[in-house]
Amino acid sequence: MPGDRGALVTPGGLREHSIWIPFRHSLNGVEGREGLLLEGPAGWGEISILAGYPCEPRAAREAALEAAQQGWPAPLRQRIPVNAMIPAVSPERAGQLGLAAHQAGYDCVKVKVGSGDDIGRVKAVRDAVGPRCLLRLDANGAWELEEATARVAALARFDLELVEQPVATLEDLARLRRRVDVPLAADESVRGLDDARRLARLEAADMVMVKVQPLGGVRKALEVVEAAGVAGVVSSMLETSVGLAAGLALAACLPELQYACGLATAGLLAADVTSDPLVPHGGVLQVRPVTPDPVLVGRLGRLGRLAGGRAVGRPAGPGRYL
Repeated sequence: MPGDRGALVTPGGLREHSIWIPFRHSLNGVEGREGLLLEGPAGWGEISILAGYPCEPRAAREAALEAAQQGWPAPLRQRIPVNAMIPAVSPERAGQLGLAAHQAGYDCVKVKVGSGDDIGRVKAVRDAVGPRCLLRLDANGAWELEEATARVAALARFDLELVEQPVATLEDLARLRRRVDVPLAADESVRGLDDARRLARLEAADMVMVKVQPLGGVRKALEVVEAAGVAGVVSSMLETSVGLAAGLALAACLPELQYACGLATAGLLAADVTSDPLVPHGGVLQVRPVTPDPVLVGRLGRLGRLAGGRAVGRPAGPGRYL
């Protein structure tokens, strides 16, 4: 990339650009995080591990290398429906955010649960978005089995599309699935092929959430979905538009896309590496390549050097926000 003096050239001929990824608002006390862009013959990849979310650095690098050196499989679709996301805020604020999402054209809204007034929050969002909007919940494994059984049963009256990771383990997810009528999704409990096969063997979930970086790339994520034997739902790790492009590529080449994807996260960043970020219109993202702007990459590189390569905030980080 011309003009970026901060780039390093790897032995394999790739160019590495260190950047700082600032959040628009503090997420669990964290203001941003460091990232690395890889520039190669096939395009751009991103490494941006998020504190508080399980992701091996080697897997994230493999995902970025795939993007930069190989590119991705051919897309089967060009339009990807995405969900809005509402954090674990007060019911009043949740209702406001739900109404804004509805007015922006989202047909699916995800609400974070597992802390605070879950019932009040979910009710406020359902009232705001109306009966036709799909409503899903995400507990990030916050509940033990008995509590999850009671919570899901109590929240089911709000006509839920699914509940994501209500309990921490696949074994408890399988037990819960036999107790409740709401479809369940696995996320943090599936970190690779072995977990996906165990999910299938236990019949633990109705769908699996997949993120490109933790699974080591688009092709490996496709293998995980196939091994799980259930529908795949793609979501992000709050990446820049370079990382989001990988998530879109995965959603675009899934054999079937039955659910809205959690890729509408570019707006959570205070700055991006492109002047044309991947933001949805009417609840839909278009599949397209992203070429970073050298001026913006250089600016975020300077921010990274000022930040000293550290996430600023509590160790838990913003992973609970996903």
